[in-house]
Amino acid sequence: MPTAFRVAATLIALCASTALANAQALPKEVATRAEIYPIPSLTLSDQQFLSGDAAAAKPVTVAGEFRVAQGSGKLPVVVLMHGSSGVGATTEAWVHAFNAMGISTFVIDGFTGRGLTVVGPNQALLGRLNLIVDIYRSLEILAKHPRVDPDRIVLMGFSRGGQATLYASLDRFNKLWNKSGVQFAAYIPFYPDCSTTYQGDGDVAARPIRIFHGTPDDYNPVKSCKAFVERLKAAGRDVVLTEYPDSAHGFDSGLLGVNTVAVSANAQTVRNCKIREGDGGVLMNGDTNAPFTYKDACVELNPHVGGNPTTAAESRKAVEEFLQALFKLG
Repeated sequence: MPTAFRVAATLIALCASTALANAQALPKEVATRAEIYPIPSLTLSDQQFLSGDAAAAKPVTVAGEFRVAQGSGKLPVVVLMHGSSGVGATTEAWVHAFNAMGISTFVIDGFTGRGLTVVGPNQALLGRLNLIVDIYRSLEILAKHPRVDPDRIVLMGFSRGGQATLYASLDRFNKLWNKSGVQFAAYIPFYPDCSTTYQGDGDVAARPIRIFHGTPDDYNPVKSCKAFVERLKAAGRDVVLTEYPDSAHGFDSGLLGVNTVAVSANAQTVRNCKIREGDGGVLMNGDTNAPFTYKDACVELNPHVGGNPTTAAESRKAVEEFLQALFKLG
């Protein structure tokens, strides 16, 4: 076969294969690419975090999974921060929902690199503010990525990760620990613990905060979050608390069809604690005026967790509509 004919045949074959690939498009919830990133971070106590004492912290490498959604150019991203049981199946449901919208996702694993799997029965295994350092370090990675729009990165977290998401909005913490040069476009905490009062916690980033919580939640009661939200609203902040009257802690596991509520055996809850930041970054028990520990009498066990498919779907719809407007998606 003459060379010209071979070249023509090759071109025809390539065009045919490209057309076939286009005809067999990926399902919209499937990312086009996954990248795993080591995240240089720190393991430190809450007191070290609050006092900005990075020198005394222990260097650690955690990890993040970046899934690039279908689309071209620089895309918006949702960063997802897990709770006390680590990255679970419900996280995957949210990843699929966001990828289907053309939003990339970055899932942080703050446990495996620290040799942890679950901290619910012993919350003292890791300072609660550690995850905020992991979050800011992840933001440094994303801000430089060629497929990321640095002005359209949103932070979302669940339970312990919801608490980290909420307080990652504090101006003071951003100044201490966020070296990325950018800020999150919004914060979406799901059923966070709001029982701790930090110095200057009314000064949050001028970005929307959207909290989702359940009325019967006896792990992280919504009552303390309501009080915090009122303080933020009084300061003129853009914050909204959506409360579901029939949804326990972890209600969004209903995205997976979970519709039962059960005891989280031996899990610690500070639902009856009043914790405040004292001098030198020491967290104090508001009832005893002594430094707080997880051996304090206010710490209780066996809260309930469970899914609600109806409110899970409602919360997903609310989050998707919020992001669609925020990111100006077509």
